[in-house]
Amino acid sequence: MKINKNKVIKITLCLLSLILSGIILFFFSDAVMALAAEIAVESVRSYLPEKGLKLNSPPVTEAITTTLPILTEPATTSPSTTEKEVTTTEKTVQTVSELKFNRTDEDIAALIKDAEKKAKKDKKDGKISEYTYKNDGVTDKYGLVRVKNVNNKTDINIKKLLRTKSDLSVNKQEPAVLIFHTHTTETYQILDRDFYAVGHPTRSNDKAVNMVRVGEEIVEEIENAGYKVIHDKVIHDSSYNGAYAHSRKSVEAYLKEYPSLRVVLDIHRDAIQRSDGTKIKPTATVDGKKAAQIMIISGCQEEGGPIEGFPEWKKNLVFAVELQNTLEQLFEGITRPLYFSPRKYNMDLTTCSLLVEIGSDASTLDEAVYTGRCLGKAVSQILEKYEE
Repeated sequence: MKINKNKVIKITLCLLSLILSGIILFFFSDAVMALAAEIAVESVRSYLPEKGLKLNSPPVTEAITTTLPILTEPATTSPSTTEKEVTTTEKTVQTVSELKFNRTDEDIAALIKDAEKKAKKDKKDGKISEYTYKNDGVTDKYGLVRVKNVNNKTDINIKKLLRTKSDLSVNKQEPAVLIFHTHTTETYQILDRDFYAVGHPTRSNDKAVNMVRVGEEIVEEIENAGYKVIHDKVIHDSSYNGAYAHSRKSVEAYLKEYPSLRVVLDIHRDAIQRSDGTKIKPTATVDGKKAAQIMIISGCQEEGGPIEGFPEWKKNLVFAVELQNTLEQLFEGITRPLYFSPRKYNMDLTTCSLLVEIGSDASTLDEAVYTGRCLGKAVSQILEKYEE
């Protein structure tokens, strides 16, 4: 029998091709399938170009939450999270909003970028030291509430205060909260560093960098929860010594125009400095991001004491304790001890009036703005408890 060499070569080549194809499919099946899928997708796109199909867009999924209302960027979708797929536009928007809660806003990012360009020319004036206040000077403590009772003859019972309801009722159709700033021009650092520069301004009339900017974040969070807020942006400290008398007139005018206002918060920033010139920056870490610690101030009137015309101060203290407890439940470590002393600071105007210090002049604007959002969240949660 005569063997046809050409046929043998062809058969051998065919067999080798089949074997090679099998090897490729076995080891690179995913790549082959992906290539086939891509070809199919491009075919569909070329057939329906007018539809603008986004065939590669992943499904929107809801991030897994912890006990905190702040969410971090979700991890890669797993089988457990796909069961929580968002199916409504409303839920999607809410989830996206939560994911951006610890953001650095664009306007602040621009300020930081500009300050970094100029930083080489900055001359060091003094040190900045970060510190997290916990039980410093605490005289009374129960649960999550820590109180620094200063120069008071008045004893307090935190446990009893926490069991007492705040003097508050809320109608979503009417303004319930007033945010204002007696020391409106107080400002913060822009760069997060361990020193402050010569000539760095601690006050400014620019509402993009002073206390008004922080107040805007508080207002936005409360309004996002469905409540009406008044934000007084008037500069009250053009004359520093008369600032409280000036802001009092504004608050009284708002209370007359909107009798529904009950929660009245005077938002400041503190200034803490050692004898050697080192500025203290009260800092907490919330969801991996630095936040400026909050100090709530609540006053009182005592028999024979320096304060008069503040007969219902205990109701303010009830609200102060409730606010600190709520803040700590939501954002552990964000508050300094509650400062309780025989002072008034216009807190006599409603029974839910408080002075709130957010950070210090060593804190950054970004940290203070983040804390403003946290404070707004906490206030919103309290308002929900007192809806009519």
